[in-house]
Amino acid sequence: MKRHTTAAVLALGIAVAISTPAASQEVRLMTGPQGGVWVPLGGQLKDLWEKAVPGMNIQNLPGAGIANVRGVQEGKAEIGFGNSISTVDAVAGREPFKTPHANVCNIATLYPQYYQLVVTKDSNIKSVKDLKGKSITTQQRGNTGELITKQLLEVHGMTYNDVKMSYVSYTDSVAQVKDGHAVAFGLGTAIPAGAVMDLAAARDIELLDLSSSLAGMKKLNPGYTLVTVPANTYPKNDKDVQVIGYATHLVVSCKMPEDTVYAMTKAIAANIPTLASVNKGMAKLTPKDMAENIGVPFHKGAARFYKEAGINVPTN
Repeated sequence: MKRHTTAAVLALGIAVAISTPAASQEVRLMTGPQGGVWVPLGGQLKDLWEKAVPGMNIQNLPGAGIANVRGVQEGKAEIGFGNSISTVDAVAGREPFKTPHANVCNIATLYPQYYQLVVTKDSNIKSVKDLKGKSITTQQRGNTGELITKQLLEVHGMTYNDVKMSYVSYTDSVAQVKDGHAVAFGLGTAIPAGAVMDLAAARDIELLDLSSSLAGMKKLNPGYTLVTVPANTYPKNDKDVQVIGYATHLVVSCKMPEDTVYAMTKAIAANIPTLASVNKGMAKLTPKDMAENIGVPFHKGAARFYKEAGINVPTN
């Protein structure tokens, strides 16, 4: 009798093991710095993906555009937000990356990003050249916004040695400008940026027009474009302003299972209104927009979803 009971228990254990969702997929998603849109957007994606993929358990981690791509390449995360310009550099192995990143695959383009150079109105700064000798704040090293700040100075014949730099979070940047410890704040994010809105509530601010910088920026990275921050995006800013643009997208380890990435891509396309509640820039996102070829090969799971939608994309 004991032998039969043991056999029954063993059989039950096997049945439970078989019925358990694919060994509970533990996945790490690198988002962005506090105060940016990637953190709340990452929270929405976590909810959507855990519902779409049985057994998936996502841990959201802080990150930044450049650091996230490195994290996926090095196996420190499976998914991350990225910026088109820096991810293309990673795949090619160009600076600030040391080697080609072959384990980084694209899932979807999500929305345009705006590099905004915010100055206080009483600073009388009208161009990038006027920043020489001034106190500037930008994101920590490893953030795409910090890289763009460095390149923008380079295009205008300056380095960090020609200004007084501070590499801090959005929150600390706002505090420094509010307190008068900095006169300019460079950041790459969506519009309207919460950090800039916070600053504008305390100080009169302006966005610098960066259209004259585009030619020089494109020599450093062909992926740069001009995008327009519409009038009245920020208080007392009643004119359209052209700034440097690029795209936010999602990267994933090329080693992730095809079925998993297929389900993740499908979940994004099926829940655009939910994601747009966090970032209005995604309100009109379509599968065709998601499948934009930015020079980063797509994961085969994402490519399968796009093929079903009638769109062919390059794969790894």
